[in-house]
Amino acid sequence: MRGFTLGKNFRYHGYFLLMGNFFVPNEAEFAIIAEIAASDLDRPVVMMNLNTYFEEAGYPDGQPYSDWIKVLDVLIKQARGKKLWQLPVMGQPIGTQDLDEIIAVWYPSHQAFLSITRQHASEENFRLRNLCVKHAVLHRCPGDVIAPS
Repeated sequence: MRGFTLGKNFRYHGYFLLMGNFFVPNEAEFAIIAEIAASDLDRPVVMMNLNTYFEEAGYPDGQPYSDWIKVLDVLIKQARGKKLWQLPVMGQPIGTQDLDEIIAVWYPSHQAFLSITRQHASEENFRLRNLCVKHAVLHRCPGDVIAPS
């Protein structure tokens, strides 16, 4: 990825930065994100995090989940992002995806999103995330249609 450096405990896998045994990246999508981030066409982006947690995570009020969310909030601010909402999933009238929570995060640019691995809170965030998140799907959505308050 042109113009990006890695945090000290991350390994590079295609266009995705992994810490430990993390999730399988969509390398084609990360190539698109990196291309946008390196261009003059970079723009705001909303990342929709659809998460399922390990029982041991203590979701929604226990440990280590509560610790992770505190660190995640710091990391988002360090990357100049803003958490738009964080909602528990109450049910699913259509489909079969098992989710516990949806977290929407606005970033001022794709480059800001990619910068999360270089922030001071990144290492602790991903350590705690590995303890909490059993499965995650991340959707990239346009961020210029949502005005963060």
